[in-house]
Amino acid sequence: MGKELIIGSHVSMSAPKMLEGSVLEALSYGANTFMFYTGAPQNSARKPVSELRVEEAKRLMKENNIDISNVVVHAPYIINIANAKDEGIYELSKKLLKDEINRTSYIGCKYLVLHPGSHLGLGKEVGLARIIMALNEVLDNDESDVIVLLETMAGKGNEMGSSFEEIGYIINNVNKRERLGVCFDTCHTHDAGYDLVDDFEGVLKEFDDNIGLKYLHVVHVNDSKNVRGASKDRHENIGKGYLGLDTLRKIVHHPLLENTIKILETPYINDKAPYKEEIALLRENN
Repeated sequence: MGKELIIGSHVSMSAPKMLEGSVLEALSYGANTFMFYTGAPQNSARKPVSELRVEEAKRLMKENNIDISNVVVHAPYIINIANAKDEGIYELSKKLLKDEINRTSYIGCKYLVLHPGSHLGLGKEVGLARIIMALNEVLDNDESDVIVLLETMAGKGNEMGSSFEEIGYIINNVNKRERLGVCFDTCHTHDAGYDLVDDFEGVLKEFDDNIGLKYLHVVHVNDSKNVRGASKDRHENIGKGYLGLDTLRKIVHHPLLENTIKILETPYINDKAPYKEEIALLRENN
């Protein structure tokens, strides 16, 4: 008998219940964890953390055996620390990342997922240098214990972080590498060309060789609408895409990943969240 799966989905956070409402939503899916944004993902507008009903949320988590250290925060998409084209946006991105780390720490969560960003056509070397510079500046001046998780990306456009080599290179060149980790997105990694269906063991070995499995803390569990290597990033519902239910079950129940947090970000079906059914599907392992 393996360890109980730590599994949930991304949930909303809105007034009036705020984070307490997020916990209630996660519980309605039969989840024992969840992921949320501390404000709208596409802009920098943020309510003060004092208005997020954090204490009420923590009480509810405690009553329902949700460990807050398994709850994940996702940074807003507008952060682009790979930007070398616009100093204003680069400075704003660092400020937003700093703010989001502070908010994550205040709430009491441990993990903040971050998209590595886009080099905007200036090339991967430039993008990597900018990311490393930004992470060093932000983390060197931060005393919290929040771990920033770089997400594996699909590689669409000028997106950084679609190869394990890139992510490993970033981690190895950041001073406080103990403050970094990885969020492994199954859809993105498949779309970036890794063979999760027929050679997941090989993918894990490649991850371990280039990054180190000790850095892998969260898995985004998504099926993909695209063939492997399409570099598209279009999530599909569990078992309905090119990865399939068997592959995704194999991943979530893999013994090397038993301590990782599993988070679904699959599309709504007829305006309804599919997470209760999909979490139940993934919990079965036969």
